[in-house]
Amino acid sequence: QVQLMESGGGSVQPGGSLTLVCEARGNTDSRYYIAWFRQTPGKERERVATIYCSDGGDGTTQYADSVKGRFTATQNKAKNTATLRMYNLKPEDTATYICAHDVSPRSWYRDQFEYWGQGILVSVSS
Repeated sequence: QVQLMESGGGSVQPGGSLTLVCEARGNTDSRYYIAWFRQTPGKERERVATIYCSDGGDGTTQYADSVKGRFTATQNKAKNTATLRMYNLKPEDTATYICAHDVSPRSWYRDQFEYWGQGILVSVSS
């Protein structure tokens, strides 16, 4: 079992920055994938970033076009955390952000992750 805990959400003005942290607790594998999704009412869930987490790994990443160049995902395998740094935030980035965990390499292209966090709210408004 793996439990995921998100932290770092909140409110910010357009153009501002926020950092989200996803901590994996429990029976974590030596290598796994963390994805960040976001969800707003009435809209389809969107995956914004994926990172490969491993001991000594370079943290290969993948981003949605909507956030490329503004969001950066990093990993700290020793602490079992994945961080999503969000810059130049826009009102359309407002959503509940959810991290997900899986060990399958298919995590790069499928959304069926084994473990999910509760989600954390990010609000961007003036």
